[in-house]
Amino acid sequence: MFLLFEETGKFMAGRVLSEAESSVQVELDSGKRVKVKAANVLLKFDKPNPGELIACAQRIAQGIELEMAWEFAPEDEFGFADLARDYFSAQAPLTEQTAMLFRLFESPHYFRRAGKGRFRKAPAEIIAQALAAIEKKKLVLLQIEQWARDLGAGTCPEPIREQLYKILFKPDKNAPEYKAVVEASRATHTAPLDLLQRAGAIASSYQFHWKRFLLENFPRGTGFPAVSAPAITDTLPLAPVQAFSIDDSQTTEIDDALSVQGLGSGSITLGIHIAAPGLAVQPGDAVDQLGRARLSTVYLPGYKVTMLPDALVQTYTLQEGRDCPALSLYVTLNEATLEIQTTTSRLERVPIAHNLRHDQLDAVVTERWLVDPAFAHENEPEAASKLREQLSFLYRLAKDLKARREAVRGKPETFNRPDYNFRLIGNDGGEPDGTETVQITVRQRGAPLDLIVAEAMILANSTWGNWMSELGVPAIYRSQASLAPGVKVRMGTKALPHAGIGVKSYAWSTSPLRRYTDLVNQWQIITCVQHGRTAALAAPFKPKDADLFSIISSFDATYSAYNGYQGAMERYWTLQHLRQNQISELEATVLKDNLVRSDALPLVLPVMGAQGLPRGARVRVRLGEMDLITLDIHGTVLERLDVPLVGGGDTPAELESDDDDEVAGPIAIAVDVSEAPDAAGDNPAL
Repeated sequence: MFLLFEETGKFMAGRVLSEAESSVQVELDSGKRVKVKAANVLLKFDKPNPGELIACAQRIAQGIELEMAWEFAPEDEFGFADLARDYFSAQAPLTEQTAMLFRLFESPHYFRRAGKGRFRKAPAEIIAQALAAIEKKKLVLLQIEQWARDLGAGTCPEPIREQLYKILFKPDKNAPEYKAVVEASRATHTAPLDLLQRAGAIASSYQFHWKRFLLENFPRGTGFPAVSAPAITDTLPLAPVQAFSIDDSQTTEIDDALSVQGLGSGSITLGIHIAAPGLAVQPGDAVDQLGRARLSTVYLPGYKVTMLPDALVQTYTLQEGRDCPALSLYVTLNEATLEIQTTTSRLERVPIAHNLRHDQLDAVVTERWLVDPAFAHENEPEAASKLREQLSFLYRLAKDLKARREAVRGKPETFNRPDYNFRLIGNDGGEPDGTETVQITVRQRGAPLDLIVAEAMILANSTWGNWMSELGVPAIYRSQASLAPGVKVRMGTKALPHAGIGVKSYAWSTSPLRRYTDLVNQWQIITCVQHGRTAALAAPFKPKDADLFSIISSFDATYSAYNGYQGAMERYWTLQHLRQNQISELEATVLKDNLVRSDALPLVLPVMGAQGLPRGARVRVRLGEMDLITLDIHGTVLERLDVPLVGGGDTPAELESDDDDEVAGPIAIAVDVSEAPDAAGDNPAL
């Protein structure tokens, strides 16, 4: 005897070996023996054999008209054999009964399962909806096939073009546009990105990078909801200083300013004044939520995406000609020895006398101008002349502070490569579109104004970090255990040494309009100013606060993503500079393996022909093809530039380089940074 049974949604048949009350032992045609529950048995029969029954039933099932079967079916629940007798004939054989079972089972839109071998026909309106859906699916499949053929032929259908960036970066894998790209990619054996490029889907390489960044980091766009700047209600005293800031002309978020009092008296008071949005913005309010969502301002060549709305930033920025609320650190120093005698922190209104700009002053405020009172510059601005004595003292102090940090570090900080400024000509300050002409200029790192600001901010960040630690107030710290290779900068809530900078502890606090960590730390510092030794009880964030750890985790990931995109776009505009100026050759320095760094541009690239050349060797490179989508470019060494010809041949020379940086690869971030403080992104002047 044989039987037909259902097992996990499949129909099988076999020979009965033994039978019990609740189960049956069955041998399949394959020889496999299975135990079948009695409840799963649908038919028992003596002939034909199981294989013939299933094969014949499957052929007959394909000829059953579902609409007619549905008409024959009773309104109440029924069995498959009953419907077979109504549909075929009253003497419907086993093969036709089995065929009806198969047909009913595979047509749930017409017949709903009601138990073992039993069904109930679906309402007419449900069938209509199901048939419409099936027809729609067929049309979608046909559309997918057509789109795939178009892509394979080098044409991009408009629906795919409209969904291009979602398909590439945030795909809905059930969407027909995505399926068409996958199908075309398989059919043509071409990677999706290459396929879409060949089909002309990517009209702008700049938009390719920008849209990807937005989808990954700003899926709802870069706009802000309507929010008003909360007012500072504290009554703040007016500081008896005339402060000045030092920033680039493009800077609108002026976080920090400096003041100097007591020149010539033997005791100098340095004021470091930080914009104080923390006096108005409170944890959890609407503005805080905006800042916490973005965590940092994103800086790009010719453009930036701010952490906070510009109207709100302008409320708290240290604008020239205003008395601005500020968190101030006053450092009293011996004018002769520059030894720090006392420090104190205050909340106050600070008169901002000048907003100095790097790009307008770097050529004037040079080391000679600062150290030689008799030297004058023909284009010396009035503001620089007024502040010359203060700037000279600050430069002297900055060099002393740097030297003290280097003594702790155990090795000097080297600034052996320049910074590069990118200017997009043809851009009105709005979002670039990639058609602008890029101008790349050099600004030597460690320039006097840079050094003044950097050392003042390091002093503030380390002093406030130490103070919060002494009062038991948690903060967000950056630390580095040592300068050994591979030891990275970490973020945490404990005040640990930062070996890269050479300070006891380091808490970012001087950019609260641009970095969310600084705003968080400012709230903690404000509490220290207001409550002193009891600050730990009143601080917004308590020790081991889960929210504080969450902020650190989110910031670390987001800040890395922002910096990665900034580096990619700097490389993009560097490649555009090469193309726009038809630069086919450049001079470069060998880094390692087959990597070289351009001597005049922020560009690292792989080259052929550098095998065996020592680190630091200078070469002339012919550039190959560039790809503005992948940001790839390669080159070939034409000649070595630093080896004199002796006897008609090159004499090897092992040249030592003071460049200790490691480069991630041929598309590493264009503007590399040297050793700490910059290596961890901790230079406040940048």
